[in-house]
Amino acid sequence: MMNHVWGLLSHPDREMREIKQENESVSHHYTHHVLLMAAIPVICAFIGTTQLGWNLGAGHAIPLSLMTGLALAVVFYLVILGGVAVMGRVIHWMARNYPNQPSVERCTVFAGYIATPLFLSGLVALYPLVWLCLLVGTLALLYTGYLLYVGIPMFLNIDREESLRFSGSTLAIGVLVFEVLLAITVVLWGYGPKLF
Repeated sequence: MMNHVWGLLSHPDREMREIKQENESVSHHYTHHVLLMAAIPVICAFIGTTQLGWNLGAGHAIPLSLMTGLALAVVFYLVILGGVAVMGRVIHWMARNYPNQPSVERCTVFAGYIATPLFLSGLVALYPLVWLCLLVGTLALLYTGYLLYVGIPMFLNIDREESLRFSGSTLAIGVLVFEVLLAITVVLWGYGPKLF
């Protein structure tokens, strides 16, 4: 839920315990957390790219029209929502050999909370300077990895050493998914005016 956002940033260990105890459904999680948080990068990117335009650092900004920006924002939003679901499946698949394997639903809820720093990093898209967006996105990805490392031991009831291996593998797959989503987004935002 939205009340977990501050806790994930300020005291992730305690917040992960609370999240685990809630036993939240996927539909509740999406309506109370993912749908709202995923809107942050979408709305910020829409405002930034239509009002200021993409700035590649050479001083020349490339703005999008409102209709193109709106069409791309819808696609971007759906890609983010799909990314959370994919990562839930990845976590479930990675946990298949553990005795306390959680359900796909629990893994999807966990993935949605883990993605919180990435959602918040979308605020920087209000000023869509490419290098700044990449820097903030990288920092958010690192904190997401930390949340994964902190949350996995409680989530799967495993020790910290095993958690490090699991987290590292899951984060590597997550980075791959993130890069694919980023590439799709860049292509859509870059070539969107020609497509829409």
